[in-house]
This record gives sequence, structure tokens and C-alpha cells, in this order.
Amino acid sequence: MSRARDLEFAVASCAVLTAYNNVIAGQPWHDRRYTPLNAGAAGAALAAAAASGLTAGDLGFGPGRWLPGRLGTLLAAATAAGWLAAAGIPAARPVLDDKRIEGLTGRGLAYQTLVRIPVGTVLWEEIAFRGVLQAALRRVMSEPAAIAVTSGVFGLWHIRPTAGALRANGLADGRGRAVTGVAAGVVVTAAGGAAFSWLRARSGRLAAPVALHLAINCGGLAAAWAATGPKRRGLPHAR
Repeated sequence: MSRARDLEFAVASCAVLTAYNNVIAGQPWHDRRYTPLNAGAAGAALAAAAASGLTAGDLGFGPGRWLPGRLGTLLAAATAAGWLAAAGIPAARPVLDDKRIEGLTGRGLAYQTLVRIPVGTVLWEEIAFRGVLQAALRRVMSEPAAIAVTSGVFGLWHIRPTAGALRANGLADGRGRAVTGVAAGVVVTAAGGAAFSWLRARSGRLAAPVALHLAINCGGLAAAWAATGPKRRGLPHAR
């Protein structure tokens, strides 16, 4: 494929991903079919990448690359341990409080941490960003630039979810406060995306950021659920 077509594919990937989570994923029908739709989108992204000339090796797959490796495993384990410690420290529990999960049952938690987040969120986002987009950008720019752009798009991807989280937790009172909160969320998620992209480049395997992403999202949800346990049972928080 020519460099011009490589560039077109990279630009189109940036545009499609930014629109997907802020427009398509904001529709009610998408939320009802979140996991299968995002799994299908991940498959479509892989098919588009293959058609563009990207190989399994470019995407971080292939022989010997299916496990996260030593660095990915270490970071994921440290993250999980950090969440466990936070959930067990009473003083840290207010930080974990999230009104969106107050009604979440044990069965709901199992579904979220075993199905919805791993398949509908982590696998989809890692294939789309650290797999396809980062590899596509790497064909037309340097590694540091590819990481920067991938991370920036990842931050923009989170505009709508950040706004929703702020509203759910009563933190979006007033336009100025909402805009500031969303901007901060974009910066934070872009920084997180940079860490994932760096790990992808450093390890040479997509499984490494997948493992870390799982530890952050699933561990964070489990820790928050544990921290809100007293509230769900109508008991005061431990001091």
C-alpha cells in the first residue's frame, strides 16, 4: 500500500474512533447491546487493518505474543494489589465512591468484571487503539509521535463517558464546571492511553496493555463495589 493510502487509513481511523464513542455509543440501543456491538466493532477494526496491509505482528499478535510478558504481568499485578489495598483502607473509601454502582448486585458485578468490561471495553479499546490505530500511525510517523496521537484520540474518545460520569455523581453543576471536568477527564485518559501505548511499544505485544487495562478497570470496579458495601446494606461507612 502506498504512503498516501497509509496516511488516509490512519486519519480515517482517528476520525472513526473519535466519532464512535461520542456519537454511536451514546445511543440507547448501543447501551442495550454494548458487549456484542463492541465485539463486532473490534472484529471490523481487525478486518480493516488486514485490508490496509497491517499484519498480525504489526498489531501485537502472533506466535509467542499471546501472553502479557513479564512487564505487563508485573504492572497488572501491582495495579490489582493497589486496588485491593484501597478497598481495605477506610480512609480511602470515599475516593472510590461512585453513585453509578450503588445498586449493583453481586451477579451484576460478576457480569461487569467477567464479560462486559473484558470484551466490550478492554478488548475493543486495546484492539482499536494500541492494536490498529497505533500500528497504522507507526507506518506514517515516528514511534513517539504515533504514541502521542493515539493517546490524544483515546482522550477524545472519553468525552461523552466523562460527561456522563460527572452528571451521575453530581459533579457537573454549571457549564464551566462541566467543561473543566470533561477537559480534565480527557487529559487523564490521554495520559493513561500514553502509558498503554508505551507498554505496547516496549513489550511488542498487545496482551501487555490488555492485562494492565483489565486490572485498572475491573479492579477499580471491584474496589468501588466493595467500598460501597456498607451503603448498599444501609450501614455507616467504617471510620
